[in-house]
Amino acid sequence: MPAYNFPDVTLLVTHYNRSQSLQRLLQAFQNQQISFGDIVVSDDGSKPEHLDYLKSISEKFGFRLITTPVNKGLGNNINKGQDAVTTPLTLYVQEDFDPKPGYGAHLTDAVAIINERQDIDLVRFYAYFKYPYLKPYKNGFSEMLFSLWNISYRKFHVYSDHPHLRRTSFFSKFGRYPEGLKGDRTEFLMALSFLKHGGKAMIYEDYKGLFDQVNSSDEPSTMTRSDFRQSNNPVIAAGRAVYRFVKHTYELLKFPA
Repeated sequence: MPAYNFPDVTLLVTHYNRSQSLQRLLQAFQNQQISFGDIVVSDDGSKPEHLDYLKSISEKFGFRLITTPVNKGLGNNINKGQDAVTTPLTLYVQEDFDPKPGYGAHLTDAVAIINERQDIDLVRFYAYFKYPYLKPYKNGFSEMLFSLWNISYRKFHVYSDHPHLRRTSFFSKFGRYPEGLKGDRTEFLMALSFLKHGGKAMIYEDYKGLFDQVNSSDEPSTMTRSDFRQSNNPVIAAGRAVYRFVKHTYELLKFPA
């Protein structure tokens, strides 16, 4: 198995009460002989037993642990973690994702793309659905195209908190994550900022081919969503799509430049 070293990339992992999941993620990178210039774990006020466990494995995996005395939400957790990054590029991964075998070669391609295309701000490695407007680039990556005239509400999701490579200067162009809000709202406001400020992104077209999202019974997801947001009923789904398209368009137009 080839070894992959990324000295210009910091692995930034956000964590909250899922220390076993974090260990599994870091072990997966180690098993694939993928190393980084730095690893930052940003913790959002986890329980003492999880913090103690993180401290016990920090030397093995070589990460810096950034903590906070109380839970302050996703926005604060990403902000303080990103503030600690000093390399030119950041690989952002939440603790419940694991890289699939062979990921190192695709990360190599992503680093090459973001270095050769100075207009690209983000390279994504995972999604829940196929982005509707893509322009093939190379090595399985495609550019995500956005236009107000496109009809799918899914066009607004160029940015996502799912695993991605970005420039560490991200905040200087798009601002910091809003704090004190629910995770989904925090993510969507950053998606609006990304579009409003001319953000451009690539995504790997096999959008579930590089990472697995793992939610075990011992460490289930900490994100909850209403039944309405997840219902597959055709009538509800159609109404939800129209509502989201109108609402998202209005919010983007009103979002401060």
